[in-house]
Amino acid sequence: MADKKPARSPQEIEADIAATRSRMSRTVDELTYRINPQTLKTNAVASLKGKANDAAFQADGTPRYDRLAMGLGGVSGAALLLGVLRRTFHRG
Repeated sequence: MADKKPARSPQEIEADIAATRSRMSRTVDELTYRINPQTLKTNAVASLKGKANDAAFQADGTPRYDRLAMGLGGVSGAALLLGVLRRTFHRG
């Protein structure tokens, strides 16, 4: 009728508790590692480097000249703007 589970011995219960304690200890250690500021910094730097490489290089490793041209154009535009502003406000 009703399925009755066999009673567990104290040794089995203690073994289950020890196994659970061990799993929880590993989980806490992993969480401690993940929230370590040095680990967070390392992961963020690696992520940014990966994104920069993906933006600057194609899958086969050749440079993306269109992105390079846009970057150089932006730098030259900013330099030109700063030169014009300097000339406008410092006539002395």
